[in-house]
Amino acid sequence: MAPIDEHPLRYSLANELHARPFPKVEASSTVAYMAIKRPSSAATHDKIADRAHLIALLDRYGAAHPQPGATHYYGQIGQHMLKWESHTEFVTYTAISNKIGERPFDPASFEIFPKDWMTQAPGQLVTSALIHVSPWDRTEKFQEKLDNWFVAESVAVAWVLDNAAAIAGDFRIDPAGHLRFAIGVSPETGAQRIGRIVQRLCEIETYKTMSMLGFASVREMGPSLEDIDAKLGQLVVEIVEGQSPAETTLRHLLEASAELESMVAQSSFRHGATKAYAQIVDQRIEVLREERFEGRQTFAEFMMRRFSPAMRTVHSTHDRLQDMSDRALRAGNLLRTQVDVERSAQNQELLKSMDRRADLQLRLQRTVEGLSVVAISYYAVSLGAYLLHPVSSVLDIWKGTITSAITIPIIILVWLMVRRIRKHIN
Repeated sequence: MAPIDEHPLRYSLANELHARPFPKVEASSTVAYMAIKRPSSAATHDKIADRAHLIALLDRYGAAHPQPGATHYYGQIGQHMLKWESHTEFVTYTAISNKIGERPFDPASFEIFPKDWMTQAPGQLVTSALIHVSPWDRTEKFQEKLDNWFVAESVAVAWVLDNAAAIAGDFRIDPAGHLRFAIGVSPETGAQRIGRIVQRLCEIETYKTMSMLGFASVREMGPSLEDIDAKLGQLVVEIVEGQSPAETTLRHLLEASAELESMVAQSSFRHGATKAYAQIVDQRIEVLREERFEGRQTFAEFMMRRFSPAMRTVHSTHDRLQDMSDRALRAGNLLRTQVDVERSAQNQELLKSMDRRADLQLRLQRTVEGLSVVAISYYAVSLGAYLLHPVSSVLDIWKGTITSAITIPIIILVWLMVRRIRKHIN
């Protein structure tokens, strides 16, 4: 039996599920993380430039290059392990050092990324974070660190993965320009599990930031929406009350509709991406299986209070934009109906006018036919009188008598002839 043909993508699709393993992070480590995004058209940008930028970094450390077309990389660069991932709109760099400096959250941890190399990045920095991983000491000691490292009113703390570690962060940018996260690791927690926690924290921060780009977009859109909303309301009043000519109202309505469609087209991708990113944030927090730490707010509670309202604003703005687009469509239909009714009335008046003209033409035609009978009869009687003049002389009959005798028959014959011609034409 001949072997069955295999789909050409069978192995690549299966391997894709295992293509991005979690990094291994020791209990005493410092992680420097950043995400870079193109300022515009990020979803359709050329990813070759992103890989070239990665290779430029690897060449500085004499590290091996990724495979052609690769969307991820994990390898040694100097004293660090580097994890690079290419996503739809952004790329991420995670540098892991299995040691802790004397100064927690030291900005020098980012020196693994040379400044001149950073300036050549094909995009903009959307977020960066320093993650301090240390062995668990005591609850009091960990709380003391939290008070020193984070803003008390913003900090979120939780036990995760069945008390495998305690995580903390306040999602604020420190003076060095980075966010801070702290992880206190239980003694029995392995490097792979710590790596999963680190990865989840990085993903939460990145997708949270990408979601907030959608919030910034709808906030910029707000004044324009208010103007168009007011314009639509005024146009509907003009349509109902007939304050302006239909052509003028239609032109203004088309302008408002075109502006709305442009906003829908420009915001549809960002709204869809924001919705997907927000769901990823919720999922990443959920898989951490948080438990409350000493009465502190959890990451889920932090997001519910600070992040979720922003996402609801994005969704409500998108719904409002769709509703305004539908309103413009309904207003256009109403205006077209009004124009059709006006045109129908005009057509009826035109038909009445045409009926009146047809009646006048018929009367005129009959008048002309009568005059034609008279004129033709006159000439026919005159011609007949001339033709019968010799007969009147022979029979000694007065010429007027003969003329009178032939007048009525000639008139009847002419009338019959004109009637026959009219019937033939009709």
